[in-house]
Amino acid sequence: MINASPEVITIVMFGGLAFGLLIGYPLAFSIAGVGLIVGYLIIGPKVFNIVYLQMFGLMRSYVLLAVPLFIFMGCMLERSLMAKTMYEALYLFLGRIRGGLALVTILLGTIIAACVGVVAAAVSMLTLLALPEMMRRGYNKSIASGAICAAGNLGILIPPSIMLIVYAAMAKLSVGKLYMAAIFPGLLLSALYCIYILITCSLQPQLAPILPPEEFRVPLTKKVSLVIVSIIPTGFVILAVLGTIYLGIAPPTEAAAAGALATTILAMAYRKFNLRVLKEVSLDTLLITSFCMFIGAGSVAFTGVFLDLGCGKVVQNLVLAVPLGRWGAFLIIMFMYFILGFLVDWIGIMFIMVPIVAPIAPLLGFDPIWFGMMICVNLQTASLTPPLAYAMFYLQGLAPPEFGITTADIMRGMAPYIVLILIGLALCVVFPQIILWLPEKMIA
Repeated sequence: MINASPEVITIVMFGGLAFGLLIGYPLAFSIAGVGLIVGYLIIGPKVFNIVYLQMFGLMRSYVLLAVPLFIFMGCMLERSLMAKTMYEALYLFLGRIRGGLALVTILLGTIIAACVGVVAAAVSMLTLLALPEMMRRGYNKSIASGAICAAGNLGILIPPSIMLIVYAAMAKLSVGKLYMAAIFPGLLLSALYCIYILITCSLQPQLAPILPPEEFRVPLTKKVSLVIVSIIPTGFVILAVLGTIYLGIAPPTEAAAAGALATTILAMAYRKFNLRVLKEVSLDTLLITSFCMFIGAGSVAFTGVFLDLGCGKVVQNLVLAVPLGRWGAFLIIMFMYFILGFLVDWIGIMFIMVPIVAPIAPLLGFDPIWFGMMICVNLQTASLTPPLAYAMFYLQGLAPPEFGITTADIMRGMAPYIVLILIGLALCVVFPQIILWLPEKMIA
């Protein structure tokens, strides 16, 4: 066994992880490999006991049972026609406004986020529904692409969000309170996105042509009926999940089961449910859940060894020693998460960093719910920042080739939304009740 100080071990472990990612090795293998190798060299076979206990603790986490249920819920919702009906209803009301189709995309993405919780499903639905409509009517490629990626990305922030479940499990916080804390920040980002589209399209009219008036010559009664028909199913799903949590009827895991049942009933109502759909949804759920848990298992192996060797204390002391007091430490933590978003997907960041950083929040005097939500809002950028901008890959993979949408088009479209997320973070710092008001009103 090798004798080394915690400071040296910290550098070696983070350095080894960075090396593994830079050479393109899968995250789960890189992080688990670094933890096992360094741990074995320092403490010998005892490392296997540490890793076993960490992985066993992850696998028996009751809170994480909600993950496959919410994934099933999102995949089943993707098969129904609910999103298409909502798009048509919103289009009739907002299509007259310059940039109206992009606004409809943001609003639909916000509504879908309250029913899905998975970026892949949300971006896929928006790409299939909104992109052809915007491109057919002469919208700028970057405006169209940016709106789809940003709106779809809200799926990992607005409840039911898998990211919030993972954070709660790692930081040992209430999922219900995190869910309530995420509602207003998610709506704030949605509002900022809409304001940006309105201002940009007003200043540069060529980016979003006004649609011909004949498309909107629809009786008001039909418009209202379309809205009602689309809102009722959405409200049914949201009530099944968030309503039961907020009213104290059921904890998040049971609420996830209620949501999965609600989306299955909706698929039946829209006549989209059959044995083939059930098989496809179940397989997608299995694949996505396995992906999340595989990364989680490797990450907890890394963090278990990291913390056991005293490296967590090194990071803690380093952050607490930053100038400008607790706000200087807070800025450093936010910056670390932001930079990691360029290199690692949010799942890996959550499993790696939260056990290390979350204990620092009480030492800095921050409310753990507020602190955790700031991290989750920050990680909205992870799916929009290249090279690992997953929202971009989902859109590019589904966009018809005849539209000619390039990586550069999508990146130009996503860049303003990264700035808007940072503005949203600043507003949550200045007005912390944006995050804290609703959790304080929850029924215990």
